[in-house]
Amino acid sequence: MNATLLLPVAAASLRRRWPAFLGSFVALALGVAVMSAAGELLNTTMGQDSLPGAPSLHKLVGFMAAMAGFVSVFVVSSTFAFAVAQRRQETAMLRAVGATPRQVRLLVLGEALVVALAAAVAGCLLGLAVAPAIASWLIAKGAAPAGFQAQVAPVPLLLAGAGGLLVALLGAYTAARRAGRVRPVEALGEVAVDKRVMPPLRWVAALLYLGVFGYTLQTFISMPASMLADPTSRDPSTTPQWALLFDVMAVLAIVLIAPVLVPPLVRLFTVVVPLLPGAAGLIARQNALAAIRRTVSTATPVFLVIGLAGSVVGGTVAFSDAMAAQGRAALRAGYVVEPSGTGAAVPADALHRLAALPGAQLTTAADVQINSLTDTTQRLAPGRPTDLPIPETGLAVDGDLRTAWNLSVDDGSLGDLHGRTIAVSADMARVFGWQVGDTLNATFADGSTAPLKLVAEVHHLLPQLPEVVVPREAVTGSSAVSVAYLGVAAGTGPQQVTAALGSPAAATATAGGAWVDAHNAQTTRNGWIAMLAILGPALLYALLAIVNTMMMSTGDRLRDFATLRLTGGTRRQVLRVVAGETVLVVATAAALGLIVTLLTQYATVLLIENRILNASQHAAYQVPWSTLAGSAGLCLVLALVASLVPARLALRIRPLDLVAGRQ
Repeated sequence: MNATLLLPVAAASLRRRWPAFLGSFVALALGVAVMSAAGELLNTTMGQDSLPGAPSLHKLVGFMAAMAGFVSVFVVSSTFAFAVAQRRQETAMLRAVGATPRQVRLLVLGEALVVALAAAVAGCLLGLAVAPAIASWLIAKGAAPAGFQAQVAPVPLLLAGAGGLLVALLGAYTAARRAGRVRPVEALGEVAVDKRVMPPLRWVAALLYLGVFGYTLQTFISMPASMLADPTSRDPSTTPQWALLFDVMAVLAIVLIAPVLVPPLVRLFTVVVPLLPGAAGLIARQNALAAIRRTVSTATPVFLVIGLAGSVVGGTVAFSDAMAAQGRAALRAGYVVEPSGTGAAVPADALHRLAALPGAQLTTAADVQINSLTDTTQRLAPGRPTDLPIPETGLAVDGDLRTAWNLSVDDGSLGDLHGRTIAVSADMARVFGWQVGDTLNATFADGSTAPLKLVAEVHHLLPQLPEVVVPREAVTGSSAVSVAYLGVAAGTGPQQVTAALGSPAAATATAGGAWVDAHNAQTTRNGWIAMLAILGPALLYALLAIVNTMMMSTGDRLRDFATLRLTGGTRRQVLRVVAGETVLVVATAAALGLIVTLLTQYATVLLIENRILNASQHAAYQVPWSTLAGSAGLCLVLALVASLVPARLALRIRPLDLVAGRQ
């Protein structure tokens, strides 16, 4: 067949199947918009300082861009592949009248290229409007400084547009290549039922991502020194963000093996819970089983919403509970005393009165800036960068730290922390190759230096404590007391502690448990802000993709509806079939989301027990049922509206007109 003869076919296809092309356009335009907006913000954060106590803005936006790209890739590729798969009957007819597989691929790719180019341009323009809205939200939540705004740069726009275009063409090419391989004699017989939905390459990719999931989890548990060189990797409050990586790997693996899992799940749901009485339920079941690719394509955005929401919310809650439990178990002091004003110090006279309370055990601490800390032996740890600087805010302690905190150590003893000594976290010691007994040369902010003997490596880092602790006598000059830890006799009550602070009080005393809870509340708030910033744009896009994909699926089945009407089915029965299939799709996606949530929650528990809690503590395995149910319910409502409304409108057209293609 002459290739020029395919041009009228392409034009006719665009006119007849404009809902499918419109759906592909919307999916790609929104995906490029989310990616370009995140890219613009990421480019803006280069060199941008984060607010004190807030998550790293650059890494936060980086995770946001990565998550937006991840969700966009799956939605765009599956949508374009679905749009091509919808045309299998047309492809079969072209093959039967002489079109070669190459001509079929060129036709499909040409149409996809036109749609993708227009969508990429529209998405970049939309991204320019979306980026300022995200920046304003970050400012409102305290994650970005006032005045933070997205700066327009061509590179993020080009990368987002080119990436979206490439993903769309790859999705279309995969489906076109599969359709082009059908032999002309078999073509028309291959239309009704999907076969070979799991080619070998997809199996290999699924197993690969499962392997990467296990490797990523093991890497985070063992944490090689090269990763620990980044201080944020050693900070337990950032662990939930890093855990997103193995969450994504698990989601990828489940998405790839979904064609194998969907049929048994559909059969299970229709056997255990009959959807609809009579023939409507049977037709819905068989439609879902016969068109596996359509079922998987429509279930993909639903699965992404439920799976990511369950995994991330469950992980965030588990990490928050673990850090709170760790803090309460580690703090021995009955009260924590802090200055009332910002930047002030606990008055010395108040400290004297507190120390005079019955049975008082008082340990004071002051912030100290350590500009450098080097090992006199110059021994290097495996994988350690030779030029790793550590400007670090440490803690200068006056008193016995063991009366304030119950800290486990890997080596050495905190009882030896007096004189010219130092204690560091075990992770920092691994990075630099330090060992107990080494002498470290410390340079302080005022330029003074001191040789300090390493006497202890603290096993786990607490969010409430820095990584470096030195005795007060090791630091030259005076320093203001920023916090004091007080233990008192059993008969000493809060009123006596408050009275010892004096009036008007220049410091406040908070019960130990309440202080840990308040500190953890701020850490938890920052964690939720980070998770919302990372997941918010991607999940919003996935929700819109649910509506878009469901409308595409319904618009492609107008002739099926007409056939049901002509064989005696009423409008209500046709709508029941549509509703039944929609419920099956959402239920199947929810089951897949539950599977990935169970897997990631188990991985989260392993990570918590190895990286946050002590050996004597254990993390509870909890499934976020309310989150899973809420996200599944939201997806079900959107899917039902997006499928039933177009179906109801289509049923107003006479069945004979639909069959003849005159709709």
